[in-house]
Amino acid sequence: MRTRHAHLERVTNETRIEIDCTLDGTGKTSIRTGYGFADHMLALMGFWAGFDLEVHCKGDYHIDAHHSVEDIGLALGEAFCAALEDKSGIARVGWAKVPMDEALSEVIVDISGRPYLVYEERDLPPLIAGQEKDLWREFFKSFAMKAGINLHIHILYGMNGHHMLESAFKGLGLALRQGLVRTGDAVFSTKGVLDS
Repeated sequence: MRTRHAHLERVTNETRIEIDCTLDGTGKTSIRTGYGFADHMLALMGFWAGFDLEVHCKGDYHIDAHHSVEDIGLALGEAFCAALEDKSGIARVGWAKVPMDEALSEVIVDISGRPYLVYEERDLPPLIAGQEKDLWREFFKSFAMKAGINLHIHILYGMNGHHMLESAFKGLGLALRQGLVRTGDAVFSTKGVLDS
C-alpha cells in the first residue's frame, strides 16, 4: 500500500511554515513553531494520531501567536488532505473521549471532505500560556476547513486550561487515527464518493 505522505511549504508576509506529514507513521514528531505551548499540543496530536510529523514555523510573534497558530492549522490541514488523496478504503469516522487529570474532552471526526467545526467549551480561562483562548478555536477551524473534515470538539469540563486543551489535542489525534484506518478499497459512502 502507498504510504500516505505530504510535504508542504506556506509562505506569507506573516509566517513561513514547512510541514512534513506521514499519516502511516510511528508517532515521531519534530515541532518548532516558536511558541512552546503550540509545540506541545501539536506533538501530542501527532503522537496520538500515529503520524510522523514535522512542523517548523517562523512567525510574527512580536504581534502575538495568532497568525502563526492559525496558519499552522491551515498548512497542516492542507498537508493532511494532500497525504490522504482520494479517501478510498478509510473508516472515515473516529471518536475519542480523553481525560487529562481533572479535564475531559470528547472529539469526533468524519473525514468526509465536507469541512465543518463545532467547538464547545465553557470553562477555558481567558489566557492560556500567555495567549487568548480563542487562538485554539481558530486553529481547529483552520485545520478542519483545509483538511476537509467534519470536526466536533467538546471540552466537557476542567479547571486547568493546559489540561483541557491537552485532552482535546490527544482526543483529536486518537479520533484521526481511527478515521484513517484502512478497511478495504471502496469509498465508505452510500453516494459512492466523498465530497472534496
